Amino acid sequence: MEEAEELKVRKSEDLDDDDPPMLSSHALAALKEFLAEQSQSTGDNHSTMETGGGAETGPDSQVALITEDWRLSQFWYNPETARTVAQEVLTLCNGSDFRVACIACPTLYAYLKKMDPGISVQLLDYDKRFEQYGSDFTFYDYNQPIELPSETKQACQVVVADPPYLSKECLEKVAQTVSFLAQPGQPYLLLLTGEVQKDRAAELLGLCPCNFRPQHSSKLGNEFRLFTNYNPGERLGGWEQDN
Repeated sequence: MEEAEELKVRKSEDLDDDDPPMLSSHALAALKEFLAEQSQSTGDNHSTMETGGGAETGPDSQVALITEDWRLSQFWYNPETARTVAQEVLTLCNGSDFRVACIACPTLYAYLKKMDPGISVQLLDYDKRFEQYGSDFTFYDYNQPIELPSETKQACQVVVADPPYLSKECLEKVAQTVSFLAQPGQPYLLLLTGEVQKDRAAELLGLCPCNFRPQHSSKLGNEFRLFTNYNPGERLGGWEQDN
């Protein structure tokens, strides 16, 4: 009987080992949400962002964006932030033939094209989903900060950058890209990054923080700031008083 009982126990253990692992209800919900987002992202890869011509064309209309890829440290601006920064860039261009570079800020690119389809703007980004923009897109890896088309060198009067990471190394390399792209003289430089980069932004690019606080559609734990190399006056809330 003891042998029979022992065999029964072993069989029960074997069955337990073969059973698939069970996820908690919270884990299952999170997995379903992730898979849904990935499925939406896959569908969006073959579509374009809304950049005009749709039913909503007013200044307050939103722009349809492809899904963020957290693996690439992508966090889209909320509509108010995107419109505010886009309007600042358009004000700087002031109807001229300025060339604008958007480094790792596809939300801004989309809103710029929505608000002024004729603007000359180049999106530099690592995510090849943005190849859908054709000649407006340039593949960009911040680890090779100046491996860019020769025609983009010192070609832009306005350069906006949003480094994907908050590390010193990342900002230093993106700063090299900014310097590569910016036209000599008095280019307009805008940097969107964390508050922790305040001193480095001043040291590397001579930038000062504005009172306007950028916000993202996904709530981030790090406080974000907008830095410029020019005094925006009353726009963007102006520079902080200690500047």
